[in-house]
Amino acid sequence: MGQTETYGALAGRILLALIFVMSGINKIATPEATQQYMASHGMTTATGLLYAGAIAVEIGAGLALLLGYHTRRAGLLLALFLVPTTLIFHTDFGDQNQFIHFLKNLAIMGGLLYVSVYGPGPMSVDAREQARQHSEAVEAGRG
Repeated sequence: MGQTETYGALAGRILLALIFVMSGINKIATPEATQQYMASHGMTTATGLLYAGAIAVEIGAGLALLLGYHTRRAGLLLALFLVPTTLIFHTDFGDQNQFIHFLKNLAIMGGLLYVSVYGPGPMSVDAREQARQHSEAVEAGRG
């Protein structure tokens, strides 16, 4: 894999992860406003639990994606997370801003699905772990 692919995959992961990590941090910084916004969109039952779950997914899977750790799973989890998020919060197509957010989320889902299928690239924890396992297998075969 060339430098373009190596650094391109890293940059792509960073840019995809950034929106989730920052969103999770924002939710932590503004808990009341976030939960009120959720309730205003019909999430009136277990709002606190859904709020905590959103933070865990956004920050946990976002950091995993950023680091390239269990990247395929993290990408798929975030893509699946975006499905209800998009359908609950961004379907007022009469509002141009919401329509743009809807399309933005579809584009992000596309990027996450791409990462889920093709993996993190060589500059990742996953690639380092795979190389370590391969090296151990080679050593075991010689011993």
